[in-house]
Amino acid sequence: MKLRNVLLGAASAVGATALANRWLSSGAEEFEPYLDGDQGTYRWRGFGISYTELGDPTNDDLLLLHGTNAAASSHEYHTVVDDLAEEYHVIVPDLPGYGHSDRPPLLYSASLYEAFVEDIIEDLTDNPIVVASSLTNSYAAAAVQNVSVSRLVCVCPTDTSMGSRKVWLRALLRSPVLGTGLYNLIVSKPSLRYFNADHGYYDPENITDEIIDYEWLTSHQPGARFAPASFVSGFLNPEGSLEEHLSNVDIPITFIWGRNASVTPLEEGRELAEHVDAGLVVFDQAQLLPHVEHPEQFVDVIRGDVTDATQEWAEQA
Repeated sequence: MKLRNVLLGAASAVGATALANRWLSSGAEEFEPYLDGDQGTYRWRGFGISYTELGDPTNDDLLLLHGTNAAASSHEYHTVVDDLAEEYHVIVPDLPGYGHSDRPPLLYSASLYEAFVEDIIEDLTDNPIVVASSLTNSYAAAAVQNVSVSRLVCVCPTDTSMGSRKVWLRALLRSPVLGTGLYNLIVSKPSLRYFNADHGYYDPENITDEIIDYEWLTSHQPGARFAPASFVSGFLNPEGSLEEHLSNVDIPITFIWGRNASVTPLEEGRELAEHVDAGLVVFDQAQLLPHVEHPEQFVDVIRGDVTDATQEWAEQA
């Protein structure tokens, strides 16, 4: 009798979760790209990769690569693209499995993203400045050893996300009912606001309802959980270290760091910058998204004399 009650309870819970998942999916209508500009599709290894293009194509190319998390997309650069487009030919893709790009149920990996970054640089740009955010810096650092790049700008770079690889966690998050239910909790609006305030933004007032609404929409599109399942379970961590890859890069490198970053502390940035001979620019009152909260300073770093800017701001640090 007790066993039957337990099984009935479990079945009811699974059924309720399935209904909740279906209701949430029905509420995630189609959504428009967050960035204004010309919308294009880059065909890559069976993926349709969505990207936004801004600025004069005859200007120097600038490739902006967003970070990886449960609600990631090119919207990360919304505060800076218009100003950057005044001087550069700006290309901002959604990584495979994110945003408006295709999201097939693959086992996403660091090697896939390293190959993607290398190919998009080769196919869509000409000796660009490459800007990458957070874990995506590890993919850019591996890729730029094989393609022509004029400069690399790393925003709070890291080569680890959620610790060691956990096959069971990835399998759980990919499962159709329980995995979808758990993923929906991770990308609920209260959860998105919490994670942004905890380690993304310094000032919670900068986390607008518009941003949270968009992150909720992009994270509830069909197939949205598969890339984050690999991220959360550690499968997007690269094989080689960021220090190893950047030490082999013979181009100017600039780190942009939030002084208040907790996930990737500034002290780690100082050590890494020294080891790989990179410039270090420190933004006050910023965590992992200094380019979002301090767009004018960020644009100045991209446009200006990096050496002078690094020396000036390093003294303040």
